[in-house]
Amino acid sequence: MSCVKVEAMAMLRRLVLSLFCWLLVSSTFACADDTYMVVRVYPHDPNAFTQGLVFSHGQLYESDGLYGQSSLRRDDLATGRVLQEYNLPSQYFAEGLTAWGNELIQLTWKSHIGFVYDRTTFRLLRTFHYDYEGWGLTQNGKSLIESDGSAYLRFLNPNTFSVERKLLVTYHGKPVTQLNELEYINGKIYSNVWMTDKIAVISPESGHVVEWINLAGLLPDVERRGPNAVLNGIAYNQETHQLFVTGKLWPKIFQIVIVPGKH
Repeated sequence: MSCVKVEAMAMLRRLVLSLFCWLLVSSTFACADDTYMVVRVYPHDPNAFTQGLVFSHGQLYESDGLYGQSSLRRDDLATGRVLQEYNLPSQYFAEGLTAWGNELIQLTWKSHIGFVYDRTTFRLLRTFHYDYEGWGLTQNGKSLIESDGSAYLRFLNPNTFSVERKLLVTYHGKPVTQLNELEYINGKIYSNVWMTDKIAVISPESGHVVEWINLAGLLPDVERRGPNAVLNGIAYNQETHQLFVTGKLWPKIFQIVIVPGKH
């Protein structure tokens, strides 16, 4: 074998070894998901099919789904007791919920109708129409932000409910679908991803997922009532800067703090 071939093979081995080492280091030091620490656990109605959760003026409001069981509620966080409730007609499957001024705005799943209530009395003030499925709902002080289970978020005019813009949500260039319950926290959109234990933290400007929060193990499988008992419900109390999460048919609401992963 010539010296040239020997040298070429040696260079190739060094290149392969270098590539292997780079891949090993990259995988070892890859960005890790954020995790969580539980601060406190509160009771929650285990029959509540939670579709929306929001704090407003120091009160915790909840939208619960399922046909024939959908409602708007005001909950006592400390005891889990329902303090106030409005039951929707049985043809509606309630979905996302947000507060806007002195009003509460609630979506429905496939009925293409939303409801606007007086926040104090739960009196129905008006309805509005949309042409897509209703899933999650939040607001950033200027627009309502709505999810429909796809990889898109819609920004709506809070007065006319017309679509101002659509935002494609991606992670490493790939669309992130199944976006569900939403909360706007400190300039970012937090979204449950349906049927997972993860929350996507989304840039409202670019649509990029800038962080993942992994809540695996928060409620053990033995405490979950079947496959539909999934993580769904994010509420941030802006007055106290406290973060709360729950799920569909979960018997508990968790106050958590986010533990940053390796970035």
